[in-house]
Amino acid sequence: MKIIDGIHGGYVHQRRVRVLAEIFASYLPREVSVLDVGCGDGLLANELIGIRPDLGIVGVDVLERPDCAITMTIFDGETLPFDEGAFDVVLLADVLHHTREPALLLEEARRVSSRWIALKDHTRNGLWAERTLHFMDRVGNARHGVALPHNYWSREEWMKAFHDLGLKIAEWTHRVPLYPWPASLLFTRRLHFCALLRIDDRGSGSEPGG
Repeated sequence: MKIIDGIHGGYVHQRRVRVLAEIFASYLPREVSVLDVGCGDGLLANELIGIRPDLGIVGVDVLERPDCAITMTIFDGETLPFDEGAFDVVLLADVLHHTREPALLLEEARRVSSRWIALKDHTRNGLWAERTLHFMDRVGNARHGVALPHNYWSREEWMKAFHDLGLKIAEWTHRVPLYPWPASLLFTRRLHFCALLRIDDRGSGSEPGG
């Protein structure tokens, strides 16, 4: 596993940072304040600022990372230490499936965001999806001490959560090329998605176009 961990840390993680930063840079409105929940080492936020210097990003995480590339604070993993509507956007990149109660943290994100939630996570659909996600999480996160409760939702569960919280899908893609070929045949498929969700107090969310 040490060899696999080394490959992931040295190559896959860098590719992930670049790919997700490019996607979110294309999604986010201009000159907005962003809270990066579960910011980790801060490299994703730092890369995003490099592409979009108009963004103001700060982070929170349950683990202290002295080498974090952005300003960050510690939180308990459940309650965000900010007022209602404190940020224009809350970003959650591969965070919710690491929590005991994903719905509660998503609700907290909605509370502290005045308009948008930017989300990257997984859909537990397809052949061997859950086993594959377990393996990816182990390789990518276990060495950092990240909790691994493996709370992966199906697409249907995501849609219900969005509906219940009044989150309307503005952008959605399963095209998240985190792995090069041929690894993409196993680890990409439609297991990943990125979305931009608009807070809509007037009604419930909607199904993505595909």
